[in-house]
Amino acid sequence: MVTDIQVRRLMKLIQTEATLAVAAAKAGMDEKTARKYRGTGRLPSQHRVEHTWRTRPDPFADVWHEIKEKLDDNAGFEAKTLFDDLQRRYPGRFQDGQLRTLQRRVKIWRALEGPAKEVYFPQTHEPGELCASDFTDMTPLGVTIQGQLFEHLIYHFALTHSNWETATICFSESFESLSHGLQNALWELGGVPKTHITDCLSAAVHPLDHPEDFTKRYEALMRHYGLEARKTNPVSPHENGDIEQRHYRFRRAVDQALMLRGQRDFAERAEYNAFLRKLLDQVNAGRQERRAGEQAVLRALPRHRTEDYKRLSVRVSRFSTIRVSDNTYSVHSRLRGETVEVRLYAEQLEVYYGQRRLECIPRLRGKNGHRIQYGHIIDWLVRKPGAFVHYRYHDDLFPTTRFRMAYDVLCAEHSESAASRQYLHILHLAARESETQVDGILDRLLGTDERLSADRVEAMLQTAPPSDRAGVAAAVDIPPVDLTLYDDLLPSYQSAAEVPV
Repeated sequence: MVTDIQVRRLMKLIQTEATLAVAAAKAGMDEKTARKYRGTGRLPSQHRVEHTWRTRPDPFADVWHEIKEKLDDNAGFEAKTLFDDLQRRYPGRFQDGQLRTLQRRVKIWRALEGPAKEVYFPQTHEPGELCASDFTDMTPLGVTIQGQLFEHLIYHFALTHSNWETATICFSESFESLSHGLQNALWELGGVPKTHITDCLSAAVHPLDHPEDFTKRYEALMRHYGLEARKTNPVSPHENGDIEQRHYRFRRAVDQALMLRGQRDFAERAEYNAFLRKLLDQVNAGRQERRAGEQAVLRALPRHRTEDYKRLSVRVSRFSTIRVSDNTYSVHSRLRGETVEVRLYAEQLEVYYGQRRLECIPRLRGKNGHRIQYGHIIDWLVRKPGAFVHYRYHDDLFPTTRFRMAYDVLCAEHSESAASRQYLHILHLAARESETQVDGILDRLLGTDERLSADRVEAMLQTAPPSDRAGVAAAVDIPPVDLTLYDDLLPSYQSAAEVPV
């Protein structure tokens, strides 16, 4: 088949060659064909007749009006649904191979007669005008810490003009995580944009039936930084498209960087965090010029960060536990019946009483979890050993696997009540002296045929050399400060003040 290129070459050769036959040969076509195109002066594509006829009868011609009525009533019908309906109503008339024909016809109808499709309108972003943030799940990337899957989210922040971005590791879409991540981003940025937009996060946005758009805590956070708050409409993530696109690109960049690294396991969380910081520095490196333009118009930061924790007043139950955000935590039995102040952060909670911080406890994820520290209750549990076996949080009283193994050995050698008394005595020694040292003694005893008992553990604990008493604080003698030293400074200060400037 002759192409347009060949005919164009022929027309040029006709001007230079002696005969048509030579020009046709050099153009790669027969002389008769060359004579035809020379006579018409048109290209092969211009000779082509547009295909407007059908090569086979339309199998849906008789029923198309029925299909069109259904599409007019509900444009959401898929061609497969309509085809299945035809096969049910006209058994044996339509074969499975004809589905593709109907799909083409429905596609043409949608393009020519169907409803108008949603159009997206690109926006112009002015420097320092808008920042966007949201949470994104990083767990599917398969990052592990010491071989254990690291289930986590990223609070992701970006400037919509320069695309400068930063991120903070978190574990829930709580207000504490939002506040902590946003403040980290603003202080790293060194300034405050005009407006902050986020999705309809429950930590920041009230439900639709609420008279106010934003929660009081979120509004207070916005006021502290002078940010104007904006939100997207429900189920409309494209309205926050800048951060959604940054999510996709950031996750892909992390995935590629992990591939280059050769493994997805990290020794500790700090190493993984350093890995993310290095990656963010790399992706932001090409945005410095545009960021500098934004930096010039950002407003100044306030003098200090605002609180990124929630204050709660909680009464300690008779079980020596407190209930915080649907999870249970133990506190020292001395606080039973008292009301304590809890400061709930994104990753930990602090317990205060009498303006003194008593505990800093890692925050549990999810709901209906529990974290019971045996040191809080062991003083009374050794007095009530019968409560141990059926204690609701029984499994929390084995700080290491060796404590669990020791209890199993005691159960094999003694009755249930005797084993409980022996084990609780050992646990009391760990709380009073050193958990690390008791764990080491249990390791030595479990590795021999020597009989395991609380008295034996206590004897080995007392005879251990001082260097092995890990966890026991050394006594430090700090002499009292002599406050008269400050009085000695006053004459020299007065003499200096009398010297004329």
